[in-house]
Amino acid sequence: MQGIDGASILRADEVEYQGWEKVFRLCNDTVQLIILTQVGPRILSFGFRGEHNEFYENPAHAGKRGGADYRVYGGHRLWVSPEVDCTYYPDNFPVSVRRLKDAFIFTAPPESHPETKLQKEIEVKLAVTGAHVSITHRITNVGKQTAEIAPWALSVMAGSGKAILPLPPRAAPSKDRLLPEGVFALWSWTDLADPRWAFGTNYIQLQQGSNSACRFNEQMGGIYNPFGWGAYFRQGHLFVKKVEVQKGAKYPDFGCNFEVYTDSCSLELETLGPLQDLEPEQTAEHTEEWWLFKDIPAGKDETWIDSVVLKIVEMIEPTVLRS
Repeated sequence: MQGIDGASILRADEVEYQGWEKVFRLCNDTVQLIILTQVGPRILSFGFRGEHNEFYENPAHAGKRGGADYRVYGGHRLWVSPEVDCTYYPDNFPVSVRRLKDAFIFTAPPESHPETKLQKEIEVKLAVTGAHVSITHRITNVGKQTAEIAPWALSVMAGSGKAILPLPPRAAPSKDRLLPEGVFALWSWTDLADPRWAFGTNYIQLQQGSNSACRFNEQMGGIYNPFGWGAYFRQGHLFVKKVEVQKGAKYPDFGCNFEVYTDSCSLELETLGPLQDLEPEQTAEHTEEWWLFKDIPAGKDETWIDSVVLKIVEMIEPTVLRS
């Protein structure tokens, strides 16, 4: 889209979508986001204009709102780690929308869980042109007790694609390399014999599929990712997200800052911020940077990742580690 002077512009409006009378639509000349406001905050859709949604949408919960049961709407959501009862506080209620100069903030009402009283918001900033989005997640402690939590951002990707996570650098044994370089966290349903996993020298891949050859349809794993990026490849499109890595920080789940989960419908590409003791009125903040690319050739092995995916990631910007 262009203004009268030929410059690209953003468009923001409210539309009907999948049974909700009002959702927030944000788009530029390349991509479009659909952000729920009658429930949430959730980014339900992200994709190239006129093309498919990169995120999974759950048809069973489309258009619903209110009630005390947690619903799996799909899309991108903000959770709280470690995964306990309060993690599943339902986001079934209207959110407020506030516009800044170049961003929109979607704020949920305060939660009333008996153990933690939190308030979540998501700030969305879309580039004027192209497929770059900045998502800042905030969790504020509105209660009277300190809560140990970490922001947990989950992008629920549409099915039939695969996630790609980089492993820490490989190097020969030496006196200065006697300690572990990273971690791979296992859940009770994680089965490393499941053929949807592909463990390589420099990368982990997890394929989404509707039929598991092993005991569980669900699979999950987490790593400490020093490079701060993860990707999802599907039907010639590549979704990339990046986060800042806080070296030496205490991350959840034995030290994971990236996690992947899949079931028979979708695959979740997840990032986590460091654990912190969130005092009353304090806010934890966690920012993801998103990019979307099209016409990407398909591949399977690590040569393909190095020659195609990694080149795209490095083209975006260098990853900077915090000391």
